[in-house]
Amino acid sequence: MAFAPRPRFVWQLRSRSLELGEHTRLMAIINVTPDSFSGDGHLINPAAGQKLALAAAVDALDGGADILDLGAESTRPNATPLSSTEEQARLLPVLEALLRERPAAVVSVDTYHAATAQAALDAGAEIVNDVSGLTWDEDMGGTVAARPCGLVLMQTRGRPSEWASQPRLREEEVIPTVFAGLMEQLSLAESMGIADERIVIDPGFGFGKRGRENFALLAGLSRLHELGRPLLAGLSRKGFLGEAVSGLQPSSLNPAEARRIPTVAANAGAILAGAHVLRVHDLQAAREAAAVADAILAASGDDGGDE
Repeated sequence: MAFAPRPRFVWQLRSRSLELGEHTRLMAIINVTPDSFSGDGHLINPAAGQKLALAAAVDALDGGADILDLGAESTRPNATPLSSTEEQARLLPVLEALLRERPAAVVSVDTYHAATAQAALDAGAEIVNDVSGLTWDEDMGGTVAARPCGLVLMQTRGRPSEWASQPRLREEEVIPTVFAGLMEQLSLAESMGIADERIVIDPGFGFGKRGRENFALLAGLSRLHELGRPLLAGLSRKGFLGEAVSGLQPSSLNPAEARRIPTVAANAGAILAGAHVLRVHDLQAAREAAAVADAILAASGDDGGDE
């Protein structure tokens, strides 16, 4: 059985680089928020929440995470938007404490605010993970170009407040829509002077894609290799996975637990379609899924070779 070859890349970050493609890299999610959609926010109150977030980050590093992704603003539908000042007040104490304790950690900041990105890079973050693909803050592209770092460009269809009312996509429209959106964002990054080798692309599962549209995206994920950049897949605990198994599970399960096994299955599928990085909540489950999927790719000979 043939699987999508996974090309190899060297991802240039702020002060170092990561090799991508030989095995799956895992980006552990650390939510410094009170309102995460998946129930794992660590900011019910600031002082206790920051300690919990730091402990979760250290545990993830010890558990095998390659990258820690710190986020301080929820992007779920109907979430309360934050100013960059509020976001930094949540995020920067955790980032600074983490890098004091683990100075070698590779830290990504999940933000679309240019001012937050700047402050985080100044504090030692290596990667900016912008769910808007440089489009929600006109200063973000210039900030990343001026302070070269790793960049995750996500394709987002509209804003969170618009997702429920957007026209649905036909299955055959999903990949062309995402492909075109990512092409536009890569062109924007190039026009800002952001080097290709600093960019990983994310098709944005759940971000303006509803229900089975996400399965069409996963089924066609390998097509995105034509864009010539490494792929990040953020499938962890997404609602469409829970919907697919809702009739098979007891109603007493909370959303995080109900989506755990479906997430493992989706993560394995993404790797076999050529994903280089997985953004995950349940690190150990993701490590095991990645080990099996990586072994399948190695046995099939689809190692992609060097870029």
